[in-house]
Amino acid sequence: MNNSINPNIQDLQLYLDIATEAVCSAGAILKSYWGKIKESDRNEKRPGDLVTIADKEAEAQVLAVIKRHFPDHSILAEESGAGGKTESKFLWAIDPLDGTTNFSHSYPFSAVSVGLLIDGIPSVGAIYDPFHDELFCGAIGLGATCDRKPIQVSTENELKHSLLVTGFAYDRTQTPDNNYAEFCHFTHITHGVRRGGAASVDLAYVACGRVDGYWERGLSIWDIAAGVVIVREAGGTVTAYDGGELDLKSGRILATNTHIHSEMITELAKVKPLQQTFPMSS
Repeated sequence: MNNSINPNIQDLQLYLDIATEAVCSAGAILKSYWGKIKESDRNEKRPGDLVTIADKEAEAQVLAVIKRHFPDHSILAEESGAGGKTESKFLWAIDPLDGTTNFSHSYPFSAVSVGLLIDGIPSVGAIYDPFHDELFCGAIGLGATCDRKPIQVSTENELKHSLLVTGFAYDRTQTPDNNYAEFCHFTHITHGVRRGGAASVDLAYVACGRVDGYWERGLSIWDIAAGVVIVREAGGTVTAYDGGELDLKSGRILATNTHIHSEMITELAKVKPLQQTFPMSS
């Protein structure tokens, strides 16, 4: 593959095929560990941030697939960090098990997420939920699919009639910047807010119209790189909280069906942090 030219549709389809191979093969590993993770099998990288043997083996599988096909591409993986050739304009952002806490408790809301950034732009994404056997894919100009069938965002155009989804960062007990105030605010002015515990699946659900909007803070690039392109290709809008260009390194994201996007921006700007009524964990 010639990295000196912009990828065409055929290139993007190839990247998507490889991303799909990677998430599906890693998903098979997660299935093999399902219900078998014991307390002794999980560790905390940081307080509230778990890792298991399933994370590590699934990541090794994804890396093997990517490196076999694209040895000159850069890699940013949750467990092993940066790798590959740093000068490459291609960066694979890999979350081998998004929703580790869910997985370790046998709560079936997790996924493998593999996204490809080209010159910093989310361009290809594949998300596989092995517990519901759902594969979400998208690439610039190729549309978005669930199990290879086209998907679109919802048509709901009023925030008050919308169902939203969000999450809380692993360090929520150590920082007042924890999303609790926004959660309460949106819960009061919408049909409800769900908290799934896997950002990639949340974004996939926006893309296929199961929820109308999603916001979160404290995220990493590997959490959202795949989901961003899938939402956009399904007709959604993804920005910063204030509607500006999304900064993948900021940790904050707003993704909607487009119709309620401006309302969510307005409401997010209204929210003030909750007065601290309980001590932060030390």
